[in-house]
Amino acid sequence: MSGGLGMEQVSQSVAQVTPERLSNGASLEFELPDPEDDLIPEFEFQQQIDQAWQVCDRFDLQTDIWRGRILRTVRDREKRNSDGRGTGFLNWLKDREISKSQAYALIEVATSADTLLEGGFLEPDDVNQFSKRAFVETAQSAPEVQQLVSDAARRGDRITRREVRQLSDDWTAVTSDLLPQQVKEKAADHTLPTRYLAPLVKEMQKLPITHQVALRDTVAEAPDVDTIKQVTAEARYLAKYLEAAARVQALTNESLDLELALEEALRVGCLSATADLVSQASQLEQTAVKLFLTWKRLNSLSERVYLDSGQSTPHLRTLLSCLGNLSSEIIQTPLDDMGDRVVRLQVFSDEEEF
Repeated sequence: MSGGLGMEQVSQSVAQVTPERLSNGASLEFELPDPEDDLIPEFEFQQQIDQAWQVCDRFDLQTDIWRGRILRTVRDREKRNSDGRGTGFLNWLKDREISKSQAYALIEVATSADTLLEGGFLEPDDVNQFSKRAFVETAQSAPEVQQLVSDAARRGDRITRREVRQLSDDWTAVTSDLLPQQVKEKAADHTLPTRYLAPLVKEMQKLPITHQVALRDTVAEAPDVDTIKQVTAEARYLAKYLEAAARVQALTNESLDLELALEEALRVGCLSATADLVSQASQLEQTAVKLFLTWKRLNSLSERVYLDSGQSTPHLRTLLSCLGNLSSEIIQTPLDDMGDRVVRLQVFSDEEEF
């Protein structure tokens, strides 16, 4: 990437560190204010520290873009020449003491740079205006938001994650079809903060059209912050209820109408508890299945070890005996370290079906 940064030395003894010198690739001396000097006003102290921190952020971003590109190149090369499981790339990372999560985070930064540059939303030198998180978040935003952010960067504005989210919220408030016109007008004249509208749109997008219309009508009747917050929470619980209900096998009953049950929960004001109820039921079903499969595996392994061992392995036999509380049809385990409270679960299964 052009517009790269250069730094020949960094000493301890910030006034000379400026964004202008940084973008010109000047040699920098890192002069930090003395924390023991009471003659330095607090405002000036914080200003110098913030300026130094911005320099570090920009060096980090430039470096991470290049490291991400290097890692991506190595990964693609290893993928081409290996068995397709990525073991060669993982070994390469291991040799350099780089974790997989770190590597893919750097690759994400590099990909973000390429996305913005290739899309024409960013000039190479404008990268210096971004914090690392803001850079990635911009690349993941809608093209219209990317354009707004890049315009701000070209003006020389410092772009942080907060600015990207603010611009994204503003765009959502003006353009989303899920918001009534009254709300859009209030957002446009700044009488309704856009930071409350983006979460509402995000939750409403998860819902069927019928629920979207009902919530939009509610907001249109009272387009204020309190209503927005209430409807956002309601949309969140609705999405949680509908998503979890679709996974719960116990609810596949012809006599049950999930929509009518939802309407009743809304009418009596217990939507939140109902959504949590269904969500917990979904988790319990999944846990029960996992428990049964684990129990079956434990029994199989216990039987294998028992057959492979004998009188010459008394300690191994003792181990099997201790695990008997878990491998028998009645699973028994303490609820706490003291062992005063015990939970017992009985397993019933038709062996022919498994």
